[in-house]
Amino acid sequence: MQTTYDTTSLKLKKEFPEAEDFLPLNGTDYVELYVGNAKQAAHYYKTAFGFQGVAYAGLETGSKDRVSYVLQQDKIRLVLTSPLAPGGPINEHLQKHGDGVKNVALWVDDAQKSWEETTRRGAESVYAVQEHEDKHGKVRTSAIKTYGDTVHIFVERSAYDGPFLPGFKVWEDEYQPSATGLKYIDHMVGNVGWGEMNKWVDFYARVMGFAQLVSFDDKDISTEYTALMSKVMTNGNGRIKFPINEPAEGKKKSQIEEYLDFYNGPGVQHIAVATDNILDTVKKLKARGVEFLYVPTSYYDDLLDRVGHIDEDVEALKELGILIDRDDEGYLLQLFTKPVADRPTLFFEIIQRKGAKSFGKGNFKALFEAIEREQEMRGTL
Repeated sequence: MQTTYDTTSLKLKKEFPEAEDFLPLNGTDYVELYVGNAKQAAHYYKTAFGFQGVAYAGLETGSKDRVSYVLQQDKIRLVLTSPLAPGGPINEHLQKHGDGVKNVALWVDDAQKSWEETTRRGAESVYAVQEHEDKHGKVRTSAIKTYGDTVHIFVERSAYDGPFLPGFKVWEDEYQPSATGLKYIDHMVGNVGWGEMNKWVDFYARVMGFAQLVSFDDKDISTEYTALMSKVMTNGNGRIKFPINEPAEGKKKSQIEEYLDFYNGPGVQHIAVATDNILDTVKKLKARGVEFLYVPTSYYDDLLDRVGHIDEDVEALKELGILIDRDDEGYLLQLFTKPVADRPTLFFEIIQRKGAKSFGKGNFKALFEAIEREQEMRGTL
């Protein structure tokens, strides 16, 4: 299955001329999560988020050490992987981090060149190019390390027409719930330790040719109690955006510190997924049991004074707790789930862009106060 992307995003290339082109990226190929029970996690993502089963690898396909379920909704592809035996790197990852993102796979035209270009610029190799083949064709992959235990895998799949990758079979499952309107991954946010943000910003600029799109300091992202800093890195065509967060000094423990404590190090904090109709998507997600952060109704008292005219009915947004922000090119609507596992680590953002290319700066205070309320209930603020 060949993933396709909207070529209109190519126009963003002109907006990031400082992003170099030595590492062309076509988009996000898949995101792999290591989880304690992949079968049950797959059921959750299908039932709650509307993903459908695509492919499977396990004992029946000759995989003796792990099982993986591949889920897809439009252009978003998740891989959920669990170990089948004690010991080994997957168990070590789970013991240290709990459920979380291990591999962020990027779709490229040339996995060999991608590995050569990034390792030549200082990336630490996970493995050099490997070729995987079955009756559907062949796929080439390579991989490099990034923050914490997170890995970027370069996937070259132009010569492959199978369900996912060699070693996987079609997942034949009668239970295929309807989609909830999720379209593609808008951005993925990484949390790193104290003083490490600029190190990883430099990594994405120097090693992967990304440009800095925007930055926020502790004056932008703070409440009475906590603060953080963030810089957003983007590749040249704008299809891949990686905000990088680090803690900042505050009166109490920030959400980034809480994440680092429970994840035991840096990692992917949240995955932002886009929709064309956030009202419809959030209604469906809530009906299926997805829990979202609570936003006080007072947030909406002066909403139109802050953001100007919007197409949506304010009362409908208020009922669902959806946040709105505007930049010079339009506005966006966003809402954040509570953590999707027992540790307060990984969560999802639902986002609809109506022209805006920013990241909701005007919502930071309301958002982080909502997170602090959750932290207070957990006793970790």
